[in-house]
Amino acid sequence: MMQILLPDAESQTAFGARLAAALPSQFVIYLHGDLGTGKTTLARGILRGLGHQGAARSPTYTLIEPYEIGPRRVYHLDLYRLADPEELEYLGLRDLLGDAALWLVEWPERGAGLLPAADLSIGIEYLPDGRRLTLSLHGEAGQGLVERLGLGI
Repeated sequence: MMQILLPDAESQTAFGARLAAALPSQFVIYLHGDLGTGKTTLARGILRGLGHQGAARSPTYTLIEPYEIGPRRVYHLDLYRLADPEELEYLGLRDLLGDAALWLVEWPERGAGLLPAADLSIGIEYLPDGRRLTLSLHGEAGQGLVERLGLGI
């Protein structure tokens, strides 16, 4: 586990872009944090870092926003409004699980038991002078990411 302090939303977006450059095509990131801490900001930074040029909408109402970025498939989920994890079945989540994709999942605890396992969990806390990101790695994929980013954990 490691912590990164970022002074503002712009640096959070830039960190997302840096992270994107090191991500394999199949990877799962859980984004944790209170409302307004910047989970979507970080996800937008990742999408921009992957080369997405259009609008990067928050999937607050659609719950799942798919992206095709070159040969890469990305699923951005915001499960804040999910009342029960079983609702993901109605959205066709099971059909998406077979895809080799990058998953960016906000509020993953609301989809517990149905989501793919995380390779990286990022907790985001709002501080008076910025944001604190706490990165927790899971398995070999997470460790490989740290090596590609050049972060010493």
